[in-house]
Amino acid sequence: MTTMSIVEEEEEPASPSARLMQTPGFDICIYALLGYTTVIDVDLFKTELELTLVKHPRFSSLLIEKDKKRGNYSWKRTIVDIDKHVFAPDLDPDMENPDEFVENFTSGLSRQTLDPTKPLWEIHILNVKTSDANSTVIFKIDHSIGDGVSLISLVLACAAMRNSGGEYLPVVPSKKQKTNIIADRNSNIGSKMKKLFLSVWTILLVVFYTLIDLIILLATLLFLKDTKTPIRGERGVENTPKRFIHRILNLDDVKLVKTAMHVSINDVLMGVTEAGLSRYLNTRYATTEKHEKSNNNTLPRNIRLRAGIAFNLRPSPSIKDLIEVMDEKKELKGMWGNLVGLVLIPLTIALQDDPLAYIRRAKSIMDRKKLSLGPNFIFMLLKLLINLFGTKAALLVTRAVFTKTTVGFSNVVGPQEEINLYGHPLSYISPTVSGFPLALVIHFQSYGNKLIIAVAADEKLIPNPHQLCDDLQNSLQDIKQIVIKRGLVVMV
Repeated sequence: MTTMSIVEEEEEPASPSARLMQTPGFDICIYALLGYTTVIDVDLFKTELELTLVKHPRFSSLLIEKDKKRGNYSWKRTIVDIDKHVFAPDLDPDMENPDEFVENFTSGLSRQTLDPTKPLWEIHILNVKTSDANSTVIFKIDHSIGDGVSLISLVLACAAMRNSGGEYLPVVPSKKQKTNIIADRNSNIGSKMKKLFLSVWTILLVVFYTLIDLIILLATLLFLKDTKTPIRGERGVENTPKRFIHRILNLDDVKLVKTAMHVSINDVLMGVTEAGLSRYLNTRYATTEKHEKSNNNTLPRNIRLRAGIAFNLRPSPSIKDLIEVMDEKKELKGMWGNLVGLVLIPLTIALQDDPLAYIRRAKSIMDRKKLSLGPNFIFMLLKLLINLFGTKAALLVTRAVFTKTTVGFSNVVGPQEEINLYGHPLSYISPTVSGFPLALVIHFQSYGNKLIIAVAADEKLIPNPHQLCDDLQNSLQDIKQIVIKRGLVVMV
């Protein structure tokens, strides 16, 4: 048995969002399926964890309940026994249907709760060859520990810490800084007036779009809900069994569409999601209505279907900062914690004659959402409710919003090159989630030149999630082929 000794420290109050995620009935866990190109050496894997991940304060802390009525919690450092967190069952390497085994194993984990008497995470090592990897490691992490973007940064920090001593940091795509070509020393009065007009106009748009988002949120809380479709869950769906699957695509296909249409990768993925869901629902309605399989449009008109995007308003800590935290050269304060904002994205469910219409509409919607401060106000509202009335009041609001929407959406950027993680070469990363009051959650994760689509689907409402992945994949390929056919991009 191996342990890690740490110095006794004072307790740190949990963030409002972390407290909310501990409310009974809102048990949200993150799952990260890591596919490796080699068989896992369990002892080596544990050693690498102790030298990196376990040194992070959240992964070596208990979440202590301070006030049950108001849902107050705090983090308290403890001694980590790695053998109580890492499990490696004996498996038949020549088993039949190893992919199905991994799916069933992960689904089974979602039916179990994490032990609150130890830090809220565990790891399962499956040394069995699947179609995408020679072994699979499943991380199960309570969402109160952190959000997906922060955890990806932590994974990269662990890789850099051990592979190069922190000297070489993995490359992650960053946003390009816009250069200001208006404001320079020689700018004339006309250009200054133009800049002033654009600034005032932008402020007006921010106010307008923020008000629209807040009105829609209020309407959703009171009466506005999505159309009842085969994929929309009802109250209590967060407790139903889920199936977790993934599909690995070529990220270059997404970049090709992005370049050709002058949009962002997020715009492309949102458009692909809208197209894929339209295909999938058309098939489901055709089956329900007992139509013969054909290309006929069987979708009802005017389907209201929205995607809920929950994300952390706090900037993700840098890889260098996280390395210094694990080296105990810097404190975690102010760099970590869930500050959850929420965006509702309306999706048009229809079979478009022009597949590029999905991308254009996605860009239009996302451009408007970028100008809205709605997520910030929603966070402040939840924080106020938690401080005044406790976490149960905030849970009622959060659940009321998500139970009236249909699908969750997430897009997380990974490293631009493949990495060695915990002593083994990593092939793919597939993140997903359980405990959310939605029947369907779709995650997109980039890794090297790969794009991983990860789907968490209610087993009863969505019994064929592989078909949904097929529809998402085929939608991307259709959009790519149209882009090439119309000469919107030069093929080398």
